Amino acid sequence: MSDQSTEFTRLPETDEARDDPERATRQEVLDFWAERFGVPPETFEGYTFWERGAGKLWLYQGSPPSPVDIEGLGMTFLRTRQEHWKPTLEAVQRFGEHASQNVIHLDADAARAFVAGEDQELDWDGDWGYLVVTHDLAGEAEPVGVGLYVYGELRSQVPKGRRREV
Repeated sequence: MSDQSTEFTRLPETDEARDDPERATRQEVLDFWAERFGVPPETFEGYTFWERGAGKLWLYQGSPPSPVDIEGLGMTFLRTRQEHWKPTLEAVQRFGEHASQNVIHLDADAARAFVAGEDQELDWDGDWGYLVVTHDLAGEAEPVGVGLYVYGELRSQVPKGRRREV
């Protein structure tokens, strides 16, 4: 029997295929990205979703057999099994360019503070919750990370080890 901490199991496609009612399905993940960020489901064609541990989802381009007993598989993607699902920094940096809603664009000073891990008061007339944070890089709006917007404050979700002073 494999160690649960290293075993990746593929997400079931739909609710009908799920054994554990707490476990996310591929369809729920696609719906989350479409409803929260406006990312079209076809963006994830060719990718498979995997769970390791309770609610730690990974994304992999391809389809190895399930379960897989390895240390890493693709990229960390989404945290589920909590009240509000949280996309990872890697997922937003890779797929945030496809987002059409719940995207907040920061100017240079606000972006500097954000990547340094600072929380900041900002006006935002959109939904509260997790946002795709963008900033202009080389003349294009590029996703830089995940922010949590509540009570008039954008809270940086950049992990401590990834924060930078720029």
